[in-house]
Amino acid sequence: MTQDHLTVRYFAGARAAAGRSEETTPAGRSLDDLTADLAQRHGDRLAAVLRVASFLVDGVTCHDRQAPLPGGATIDVLPPFAGG
Repeated sequence: MTQDHLTVRYFAGARAAAGRSEETTPAGRSLDDLTADLAQRHGDRLAAVLRVASFLVDGVTCHDRQAPLPGGATIDVLPPFAGG
C-alpha cells in the first residue's frame, strides 16, 4: 500500500453493508472525514453501521476522530458484535 492511500477493512455487519471486505481510499484526512465519505459512497445501510462501529488504525483503537490518519494505514471497521 502506498503512503497516499488508506486500506479500509470491513468486518461482520460492516462488510455486509459495504458489499465488500476491503477497499482503498485516499489518505490525508481524519476518521470523521473518512467515515462521512464512506457513508456517502455506500449509502444509508453502511452509514448506520459506521455510527455505532469502533475503529482500529493499524491495530490500535482510534480515540481522536479529528486527527489526520497516517498514509499507508489500515483502518478496521468493527461493528458491535453480539454474543459472548
